[in-house]
Amino acid sequence: MPLPESFQMKMKELLKEDYKDYMECFGQKRNFGLRVNTGKISVADFMKIALWDLESIPWIENGFYYDGDNIQPAKHPFYHGGLYYLQEPSAMTPAHLLPIEPGDKVLDLCAAPGGKATELGVRLAGTGMLVANDISHSRAKGLLKNMELMGIGNGWIVSEHPSKLVNYFEEYFDKILIDAPCSGEGMFRREPSMIKDWEEKGPEYYSKLQKEIILQGARMLKPGGLLMYSTCTFNPIENEQVIEFLLNSCLEFSIVEMERFSGFSEGLPEYTEEKNEELRKTIRIYPHKVKGEGHYLALLRKNGNTGLNKTNQGRGSDHLRTVSGADIPEELSTFISSIKRKVEVNQMVIKGERVYHLPKEVPPITGLRFLRTGLYLGDLKKKRFEPSQALAMNLKKEEFDLTIDFKVEDNRVIKYLKGETLEVSELTSKKDKGWTLICVEGYPLGFGKLSNGVLKNKYQVGWRFL
Repeated sequence: MPLPESFQMKMKELLKEDYKDYMECFGQKRNFGLRVNTGKISVADFMKIALWDLESIPWIENGFYYDGDNIQPAKHPFYHGGLYYLQEPSAMTPAHLLPIEPGDKVLDLCAAPGGKATELGVRLAGTGMLVANDISHSRAKGLLKNMELMGIGNGWIVSEHPSKLVNYFEEYFDKILIDAPCSGEGMFRREPSMIKDWEEKGPEYYSKLQKEIILQGARMLKPGGLLMYSTCTFNPIENEQVIEFLLNSCLEFSIVEMERFSGFSEGLPEYTEEKNEELRKTIRIYPHKVKGEGHYLALLRKNGNTGLNKTNQGRGSDHLRTVSGADIPEELSTFISSIKRKVEVNQMVIKGERVYHLPKEVPPITGLRFLRTGLYLGDLKKKRFEPSQALAMNLKKEEFDLTIDFKVEDNRVIKYLKGETLEVSELTSKKDKGWTLICVEGYPLGFGKLSNGVLKNKYQVGWRFL
């Protein structure tokens, strides 16, 4: 493909004797990646039911290469069950190398379409909370779907400029991931259209933007917390020079060593003003050294008193009507009794007709543009409750009273995903009726309404199989 001459000259300068190998990779096939959702299934159990030949990604325990030229995992029912996420292999690395602990409050500042946010949410395992933000409202909608598809129930999906979030979340988060907007040099082989954007804007445009974003992220990190900065580009002005800028602007930050894997390269301090050798602790991933398109990663710690938290917890939830055991609507109470796990009533809120279940610690939210607050349970409708698609994906088969479990080869699985009404009399008893959790091989797909052996389809319209 025709690459900009100035880009080629810069890569030749950066890579030196490796430049020829790098250029040769443009004549090779791109790599396709699949990341197992360990919140729903273990890697070992997934390998027992996987229908394709998969090759392990050496540095991602739950990551695999697949042959994207001959198979389409996004067309399989297991994808609609949220058992895996399709993601470029090197792009899996930032979320993998950001240490997440139970109970952490985590921010993914530039989160759409959700590849990194979904992995962060899975690793929280229902504890703590994850704020996933993207400034683009349309992209945030795609982020929301992916978060719900993966069964993440403690996520807050936001669409705001990072500078506005600082006013709400100063020194609030334990961990922050910034996969910054960039010139996308690591995407040229995968998406040649990125070359036009590079020619129109270039690394200089993005470097200025990245410096603004990383300073805003730094303000929202607690002392003692960790910030992961990453890009899918190679130019030092978007990578090492951005980290140098942060270190000079915020003296409390220091670079943290990350686990290194075969083929990973060290950072390039020689392309910065101060040539700080600590920058060698950052990581560069090149497509001629590993089977991935390319990435840059830097992990930083904010030093200081870990007990400091400036966020005003008093702001925020007045637009949500909390419920208690005494005033919970009967139709909601009846439905909750069908769920075989503890649902904390004091963490439930009602906004209009919608019912949500929030994490234990509610962040300040008044005035922010939220697409989702916690787990969306469903809607109150004239003396009835309709459960949401998000709830179905958050549940396990054994956590709901009435279920129908299809074999993956049953043609009714695809019919369900297309929104069709199904005849299921041989799978149910005559007395079975009401809301039913539909599963494939034990993994939920969505809800249906059962009556007399016929299932009225309630699979979410916007998710339907085409």
